[in-house]
Amino acid sequence: MHDGSQTFHFISGLPRAGSTLLAALLRQNPRIHASMTSGLGALVNGAMQIMSPGSEVALTLQPGQREHILRALFSSYYDGLTERPLIFDTNRGWTARMPLLAGLFPESKVIACVRDVSWVMDSLERQVRKNPYHFTRLFGPQNQGTVYSRVETLMHHDALVGRAWSGLKEAFYGEQAASLLIVDYELLARAPARVLPLIYQFIGEPWYEGHDFDRVEYDAADFDEALGVDGLHRIRPKVEFQPRRTLLPPDLFKKCQGMDFWRTVNGSQANVIVAQRSDDPETGTEALA
Repeated sequence: MHDGSQTFHFISGLPRAGSTLLAALLRQNPRIHASMTSGLGALVNGAMQIMSPGSEVALTLQPGQREHILRALFSSYYDGLTERPLIFDTNRGWTARMPLLAGLFPESKVIACVRDVSWVMDSLERQVRKNPYHFTRLFGPQNQGTVYSRVETLMHHDALVGRAWSGLKEAFYGEQAASLLIVDYELLARAPARVLPLIYQFIGEPWYEGHDFDRVEYDAADFDEALGVDGLHRIRPKVEFQPRRTLLPPDLFKKCQGMDFWRTVNGSQANVIVAQRSDDPETGTEALA
């Protein structure tokens, strides 16, 4: 058991935008625990629902109990899972819970991985086409038909991409934006040796000299198999920029562009590390297999 001295930070942002890659890099540091999306976010949401006004449980709670229970939930989740003093918990929903994180852990930071939405959609579509012999759980049965229906489904406000994008925008313009760092996937893939030290600086952690960008290891085969999308969280050993042509039809690719609000910092106190935008459907990056 740990003594409660672990420090919490969070990884969030858009899907297929480098959060697994970032976690795989950070966990090379023996002081840092980082992984793919954990179950903590769902547990927190469930506890909040049970404790919210209108439930019988809420009637039994004293002032301050909700905060103590939620903070204990964070520490209990990682108790016995890791002894590393610095924990990065990953969940795309954390950007929509910035006031909660600020209240529970005032010194915590949120690293949000981003990518042009057109390339997010391209990456997800690529994963679907790698598994042509069955439907994936990313979509309901009625939305498996074409790339157009799949993209439209993903962008719904309560779907995989739309929900993450909305939560990120909320955090970007919210009161806790100064605790948010936007990290562009393309820049991380192109220049990890430049980007990673900036992340260390943001969280106030001394740089770790043992990072190896040619030997990165991470896979979650069982989780991906359960989703029906093999290789969704498999990281290539070497972090590098890999240009490619998009799989999306030109009109659909263009429709998904222009949603990268994080490139205009007016009205936001968020911290941003981004690459120059490219609207060319002939180029993109992919550090995930």
